[in-house]
Amino acid sequence: MEGQPTAEIIEQIRDIPLYRASLAKGHFPVLDKPDLARGFPDNWMTPRLAAALESGEAEFVLSTGTNHARMQLVRPPYFLLRSYYQLWSEHPDISATWEAGCRRVSLTTVLATEHTARVNAARRGTPPSPVPGPEERRLDDRTSYLNLRLDPALWDRADLVRMLAEIRAAQETHPQGWYHLDCSGYHLAHLVRRVGQEGLWDDFPPPASIIHAYEYTPVNVRRFLHQHFACPIIDLFGSTELGYLYSSDRRGTYRPHLDAMSVELHPVAPESALHHLVVTSVRNPYMPLIRYRSGDCVRTADGTPDPTRITQFAGRAKELLDTRHGPVAQGDLDRCVSAVTPHVFVQQLRPAGPAEAVLAYTTFSGAPLGRPETAALEAAVSDLTGRHCRADHRPHIPIGRSGKYSWLAGGTA
Repeated sequence: MEGQPTAEIIEQIRDIPLYRASLAKGHFPVLDKPDLARGFPDNWMTPRLAAALESGEAEFVLSTGTNHARMQLVRPPYFLLRSYYQLWSEHPDISATWEAGCRRVSLTTVLATEHTARVNAARRGTPPSPVPGPEERRLDDRTSYLNLRLDPALWDRADLVRMLAEIRAAQETHPQGWYHLDCSGYHLAHLVRRVGQEGLWDDFPPPASIIHAYEYTPVNVRRFLHQHFACPIIDLFGSTELGYLYSSDRRGTYRPHLDAMSVELHPVAPESALHHLVVTSVRNPYMPLIRYRSGDCVRTADGTPDPTRITQFAGRAKELLDTRHGPVAQGDLDRCVSAVTPHVFVQQLRPAGPAEAVLAYTTFSGAPLGRPETAALEAAVSDLTGRHCRADHRPHIPIGRSGKYSWLAGGTA
């Protein structure tokens, strides 16, 4: 039966209470996030897990909550970090920077920074500082987090000066002046814009490699980053509970990293070429996930549910727009906008009833689009959504409470 676990996997999950009913029936239904949380941690508790918690080989954590309500997890210490490091060390375009021992600086959501500071404070047995200093934002001897503000569009000169000084400090530890920049694509694009506005380029040493992860990075943002950095820029896809599953090469083609994992694709609606990502993973031995719907949507090269042909991670299932043509995802609007203009930076669709919509947008330059581009953009988005669309330039679109943007007004970010 499609998606059912192998005999080897069944042996690994036999003692886990969550899976007892499925084992008895011989069928494993798809699990969603509420299924993982229901009865936690008793629904995961086994003698092996109890011993691992006692010895410190497993620990309880909360997800950062940047895409959903914070979820309780149990996993080995540094589970996600080790997944990241493994991928970085094996990636053919950037493994040289791993092997060279360069430092990693991370520029992403403030929630990720605060999560690191909380973990460090808990291990010290002290409360986290209201404004964590550089040492409190060190994840390990190789990685540190930079961002202390929710909305990167509101960074002031002092924020920029501090972050650039911390980047230089990481860079100066390497004999060749190398460092690795880990980021949200949006956050790095904001930094590039603000550094240019403040005349601080001389204080921004170029990274030796870049990975953008944490959220969907639009085509125009990728273009913008490639215009400003000559090093390889890699997109990384994963989640807190699963680790990292796919990475792009420097040309944008995705390659899988599915050790101890398998993937199924399920259409989000009948006849749809947009698919839910369903993952079976025993990578985390204390919380193996069997047929777990991650909440992410993907598209393939030919529209079929073939996970070897994934070409786009298209956004979150919670943020799908129903149209007469079928569900539309963040990645669909992104492709639509980027095909019309490279100048749009942040975009947010605001439906206004069943027949109307407003596309709020900012640009990299801060200036509104010209009339021909605006008309072409409105026509393309109207055709995609089946709603009459009006484009509305904004000087600023506020970021969501998680430090991520929702492409659809009323979304979960």
